Amino acid sequence: MIDVRPSQQMRDLGVVQHGAGILAEPARAFDLPAERDEAERITDELFAAMERIGQVHPFAKGMGIAATQIGIARAAAVVQPPGDVPAIVLLNPKITDRSDEMDEQYEGCLSFFDVRGLVPRPLEITVETVALTGETVITVYERGLARLIHHEIDHLDGLLYSARMRTGVEPIPVKEYRQTGRAWAYE
Repeated sequence: MIDVRPSQQMRDLGVVQHGAGILAEPARAFDLPAERDEAERITDELFAAMERIGQVHPFAKGMGIAATQIGIARAAAVVQPPGDVPAIVLLNPKITDRSDEMDEQYEGCLSFFDVRGLVPRPLEITVETVALTGETVITVYERGLARLIHHEIDHLDGLLYSARMRTGVEPIPVKEYRQTGRAWAYE
């Protein structure tokens, strides 16, 4: 049996990998409600990608995917929180406030799935999104869900989690990460 690296597995499932230019560029916002059909189409593609990925990798702590990760440079992402709760669709998301209180946890990323990185993030964020109708929606997210949402918004801003890591801290191989006992996001 051939052992396929996790990042290769994600590439095979249609996830754009680290080094691709689209991951380093800010995504283009939607003009809603005028681009409602386009936003719905892209959201459907994100859900389809999550379904494919979820069939080969369990995500007990939740997962998310941004449109840029499937090669679409538009400001859309979907986050599936842990447990049996509805997914969160983010269109044109912006973080408008964040708590001063932070924590540092390991994160993984579908776009470089061979490693995990220790990332400091605020424990609470306020996010402004736009509904398909064009209305502004403001939501406060806390702890693990704030981390998931922030990670996806970073993607739409052209940032990978490694840009948020403390100076001198590098991502570690998945095997080493699993030995830390600090399993967190995306595992």
